[in-house]
Amino acid sequence: MERPTDQAHITPAPRLLPWPSLDGKPCYLVTDDNFSRLSRLADELEAVQLATGADVLGLARSVLDDPASPYREIRFAGLRLAECLTDALRVAESRGLRLPATDT
Repeated sequence: MERPTDQAHITPAPRLLPWPSLDGKPCYLVTDDNFSRLSRLADELEAVQLATGADVLGLARSVLDDPASPYREIRFAGLRLAECLTDALRVAESRGLRLPATDT
């Protein structure tokens, strides 16, 4: 028996993008091309976000390690760390959603 050549196309799961919409809601991309222009842009932005987080963490540590750091510097460091953590959690969620399902 021959297999039909017209197999059903499976729509891939949406990819959570590393930026929110204008109203702060998550943005998703549905594509079967992981190397599309928008997919590559998302990959590049994720890399920038993670590198920025590492830089901010290094700078914040020096402020937080100094007991004489002014309140404003500590607050600024905390706000930047919160922003970077938000970005890192979005990247982790996006990448986790794209992991293949395992049989457990």
